[in-house]
Amino acid sequence: MRIIATLASLVLIGNPCVVGAAEAGKLPEPTGRQVDFHKDVLAILANSCAKCHAGGKQKGGFSIDTRESLLKGGESGPAVVVGKSEQSRLIELVAGLEPDTIMPAQGPRLTAEQVGLLRAWIDQGLPWEQGFTFKKVPSASLEPRRVTVPAPAAGSKSSNPIDLILESSLSSAGVKPAATSLVDTPPVASDRTYLRRVYLDLIGLVPSPDEADAFLQDRSGDKREKLVTRLLDDKQQYAAHWLTFWNDALRNDYRGTGYIDGGRLQITDWLAKSLADNLPYDQFVRQLINPTPESAGFIKGIVWRGVVNSSQVPPVQAAQNISQVFLGINLKCASCHDSFISDWKLADAYGLASVFADGPLEIHRCDQPTGKFAPMQFLFPQLGSIDAAAPKPQRLRQLAEVMTRSENGRLARTIVNRLWARLLGRGLVDPVDEMDNPPWNADLLDYLAGDLADHGYNLKHTISQIVGSRAYQLGSVDAGENSREDFVFRGPLVRRLSAEQFVDAVSSLTGIEYAPPAVKPAALITSGTSGSDEGSKANPVVQRASARASLVNADPLLIALGRSNREQVVTERPKTATTLQALELTNGTPLSTLLEKGAKKWAETADEPAKLVEQIYRRALSRTPSAAERTLALELLGPRPTAEGIEDLMWAIVMLPEFQLIY
Repeated sequence: MRIIATLASLVLIGNPCVVGAAEAGKLPEPTGRQVDFHKDVLAILANSCAKCHAGGKQKGGFSIDTRESLLKGGESGPAVVVGKSEQSRLIELVAGLEPDTIMPAQGPRLTAEQVGLLRAWIDQGLPWEQGFTFKKVPSASLEPRRVTVPAPAAGSKSSNPIDLILESSLSSAGVKPAATSLVDTPPVASDRTYLRRVYLDLIGLVPSPDEADAFLQDRSGDKREKLVTRLLDDKQQYAAHWLTFWNDALRNDYRGTGYIDGGRLQITDWLAKSLADNLPYDQFVRQLINPTPESAGFIKGIVWRGVVNSSQVPPVQAAQNISQVFLGINLKCASCHDSFISDWKLADAYGLASVFADGPLEIHRCDQPTGKFAPMQFLFPQLGSIDAAAPKPQRLRQLAEVMTRSENGRLARTIVNRLWARLLGRGLVDPVDEMDNPPWNADLLDYLAGDLADHGYNLKHTISQIVGSRAYQLGSVDAGENSREDFVFRGPLVRRLSAEQFVDAVSSLTGIEYAPPAVKPAALITSGTSGSDEGSKANPVVQRASARASLVNADPLLIALGRSNREQVVTERPKTATTLQALELTNGTPLSTLLEKGAKKWAETADEPAKLVEQIYRRALSRTPSAAERTLALELLGPRPTAEGIEDLMWAIVMLPEFQLIY
């Protein structure tokens, strides 16, 4: 990690045109609106300046602890000239006008937008929140913050708080999402697009033709809200879908080395029941950190992984995993040395790791013993202490209590950010495991976190809020592969189906169960199928397969499509396609076998060709074929459809972007 960070720093410093905010010696223009210190400036200073110039640190004699110390400047003179950002030394440094002295010296450089905000802040008189000080360096986004939802603007199309917050912030910044404005006439996704999107997002399945017909023919004004409620009320399918998300994050799998020697325990039954019952998130977290016998596999799994090196013993791995999953904090670098890319120190990682240790835990720096022992403490000691003399079970209970205290706003912010990223393609904070980074909309993040807490940590409530918003219902946006810098929200991003969603969609199309389930959690066992459509009594092909891909063991197809090995925490899967995926989708045995069996099953009860084509399209894409598609499909099938012809048609359909993507 140290070598990587060093090389990255050398590349960045050696090529300022890539990272500096200024281009060709020109300063970015000041932001053309009133700047809010708390919302716009604080995160920039906390994340980019505080590590060297706050909390008593005065590198170069410069401190930002208070407005007065910032105005005083450092060894090289005043840092700012109030009202004149273009003459301020601070702006020259963060904009990269001098390649040898770009600030911050470590970590990501400021974007042009961030420099523009600092320029506007200085030009507007350097407003500073009364009583605020950096003398105690604040942890980014720790304490809860209540957000006042703006009143609807004239002509607003939505009363959803998410939309009102976005409308206010985007309008004040002069941004128009998806080429229009949320306030005016946004290009809301069609009913068919929304139907498929929300089915896949909430329960991981494509709608059956009957379900699609019922929704599309419904003329009521609240049909989308009713659909969301119905899907979230489908406990078994909801739990089966979100099981994948949590299996990845909690490293819960169904087989592997650890299960052979008994060193690893599943939490599948506990997890499935927790999801089906919609266990409040704070209780969910408490039961994982201070485990019940049913949920102990999470902590047990950490122990099973064994010793990687002297710096990565199981207690340190536990600290890494707990902080990453529940707080969005990356302690991997800080587990070997003080982090080069954040404020987290080696002592912080070992202080948390000591909670999980069976005895005194000596600090190792880069695999070398130091002879020192970090005091046991939570990453945010202001939230509470942990008794180092207490037995381990009691320490875990204390850790669970501290982690889930109402004062810990980071817990709620982290999970609502993950949900937003899951449903719209990119987090309010990006990457989702770097919650010390500033959000692109602090008010929206804080509102969602506070709203989750106000509603008893009900995750389904937050999901309902998000998918019911106009922001979620906008037409999708193709962000490309370089969407991290200067991000502006214009709508949900086009997303690929997950491995499990793809396999379930193919199973639905073929009517063939993909594989026998590796696990059968009691909470997910139902009688009969979960959906039906036209002709289901005469043609069993159209019945929804009862087994879900989230419940089967990984195979070459699922692995190629991005299913993690669950040997380490994975909170986001790769978003771009790979050569391995292309090869598996065109030549792999699992998909080929599934389509071959499905084609034979369709052929056994095939109707006349035109009707068969329509049935397959409706099952696969929730629509009828276009005239051109129908003509090509009929040519492919011929007057007497064979299994080979049906298989060719299904191959063509599952390769379509419309089948493989969520628009």
